[in-house]
Amino acid sequence: MEQKNAMNKPAARPAAAAAPKGESKGGGSSSFAVIAILAAFIVSVLIFIFILGDGSHFQGGNHDNNPLAGDYFGVVYKGGPVVPVLMTMFLCVFIFSIERALTISRAKGSKSIETFVRTIRQKLNVNDITGAIATCDQQKGSVANVVRAGLVKYQEMSRERNMEKDQKVLAIQKEIEESTALELPMLEKNLVIISTLASVATLTGLIGTVLGMIKAFSALAQGGAPDAVGLANGISEALINTALGIGTSALAIVAYNFFTSKIDELTYSIDEAGFSIIQTFAAQHGETDHSHPA
Repeated sequence: MEQKNAMNKPAARPAAAAAPKGESKGGGSSSFAVIAILAAFIVSVLIFIFILGDGSHFQGGNHDNNPLAGDYFGVVYKGGPVVPVLMTMFLCVFIFSIERALTISRAKGSKSIETFVRTIRQKLNVNDITGAIATCDQQKGSVANVVRAGLVKYQEMSRERNMEKDQKVLAIQKEIEESTALELPMLEKNLVIISTLASVATLTGLIGTVLGMIKAFSALAQGGAPDAVGLANGISEALINTALGIGTSALAIVAYNFFTSKIDELTYSIDEAGFSIIQTFAAQHGETDHSHPA
């Protein structure tokens, strides 16, 4: 029992040593998210004031007047102060979608995931572990990193003579699980921002809708003849904010589901390759050598 405990202790060291690395990545990702959101907000405000609010889009050259006929920049400007907030959310969805696309593309590696997994299985079938590791080095990416860690542990356990077969299989499985646990969070970072924007954008658009309707009914509630211009502007503000909120939310939902499906594909590939490694080892290796004293 003491010997088994001594063997199991070193296996926990890689995960403990890798924790600071994960924290560093998390800190860098958080900084990127904050900077991206602030930059999107500043850009949105500048666009709202200097482009959408330019006098050339309005009657008499004054943004307080009605927009010119068919000038959609002026129409969007009349959406009110909620518009730059919604524009910020739209830009954030766009920015984080690009960032996730690049990250997942790097995680796949240099070649097709299906081709990579097929090659690994072929080399495992002929017990060419060294060739399989070389394939991982060529592929690169998160999937290849996890598979490589399992293959290295495979070689280590194939040389081990003082452990039972089941212990060796569990050691390989644990190594694959630990490597997966270190790689997957990198793929899922910032997805929570996209999913949050999918809900918050709709609610923000509804706030703008309510504000616009308040202005519209205020124009109707005036004594004497209703203020037709105020009524039109209020309804316009309500509809513009509704459209921006729903559009941003729809884009965020599509992006979130797309990237989630891609991550699921990578996870499935990791599971498939890991299963092949474990099954191959169980079939070809792992018997305890009792000729050596424990």
